[in-house]
Amino acid sequence: MPVHPHHDDREGTPLELCRELLATDSSFFGALLAPAGSLDLTLPTTVVSTAAQPRVTLLPTLNGSDPISDDVDGHWPAIPERSPCVAGIIPVIYYSVLLSLGLPVNLLTTVALARLAARTRKPSYHYLLALTASDIVTQVIIVFVGFLLQGAVLARQVPQAVVRTANILEFAANHASVWIAVLLTVDRYNAVCRPLRHRATASPGKTHRAIAAVLGVALLTGIPFYWWLDVWRDADPPSTMDKVLKWAHCLIVYFIPCNVFLVTNSAIILRLRKRSQRGLRPWVSKSTAILLGVTSLFAVLWAPRICVMLYHLYVAPVHRDWRVHLVLDIANMVAMLNTVVNFGLYCFISKTFRATVRQVILDVHMSCTVKSQPKGTEVELVLKSVGAEL
Repeated sequence: MPVHPHHDDREGTPLELCRELLATDSSFFGALLAPAGSLDLTLPTTVVSTAAQPRVTLLPTLNGSDPISDDVDGHWPAIPERSPCVAGIIPVIYYSVLLSLGLPVNLLTTVALARLAARTRKPSYHYLLALTASDIVTQVIIVFVGFLLQGAVLARQVPQAVVRTANILEFAANHASVWIAVLLTVDRYNAVCRPLRHRATASPGKTHRAIAAVLGVALLTGIPFYWWLDVWRDADPPSTMDKVLKWAHCLIVYFIPCNVFLVTNSAIILRLRKRSQRGLRPWVSKSTAILLGVTSLFAVLWAPRICVMLYHLYVAPVHRDWRVHLVLDIANMVAMLNTVVNFGLYCFISKTFRATVRQVILDVHMSCTVKSQPKGTEVELVLKSVGAEL
């Protein structure tokens, strides 16, 4: 027999009914203790349960994403709405331009550095070549796959397993790029402060093994970031795992490398300054200037992202505060600029690099010209080019 929505067929006084309800339904007691502004004031149409229709209580439940209880404290605001992306389409345009210009520039840098490494067999060129290759991987995985494909094209509607697998590759590429710069710094330190030992032990084989070891370790250190939570979706207060991963990211990518840069670069500058006072060599060589430029640009361009990451952990979350959301977007764009600025630095400092780049462009132009000409004129163009060289 159906039950009237406002009638209870259980026998007993009203006080006994209330006691029975409190003993059997703990959510009702929680509703009485909840703040007045957090309850749904719409009365349910069915209060008691029947055999045919189970009772459903429309009461709020306590979880990390809705901190409405006094037991949950901290800096996380109680605004449930997600912060809007006020940057709009600007990041999409920025990353598209960055990828369309930076990828060809890095490919040109790779060819030029490969020629210089094969010609001179200096370890520094091998490290710069590995650094440029890491920048290319970073542009493809982070800029194209992460920001453009997942963020703009697919609007982050990607399976969780795919996103987490991409996290491993993204962080591995970041770690490889940074720690190859650390290898370059250590190599220049040995070349300046321990020149005899550096000349006796430096070799292309040893350099290649060091680069391979860094790449392997970078891939291994990227595996724990499979559990990295996207800060744009991280609505809950950070758990212990979140804090460990975010602090590990800041330490591996920024704090530890920057300390190495600071110590080794300071030692290099002091040693070269002493030599210049003795009148032996110029106090800053071109290789040292490139090293100082690469490490300084990295420290400056990555500082905003690290600051915003720590601000997200301890002050205000990106998910709830549109200002933090905007600053993180800008910080990411500035950090990714580090993948394309090295080409301009090399051209500004090294005359040898500029000449090699010019020769690579001429060779590419000559190859395209030869392929576009009829078969009868190919031999004539080659003879003209040989005669010009003679």
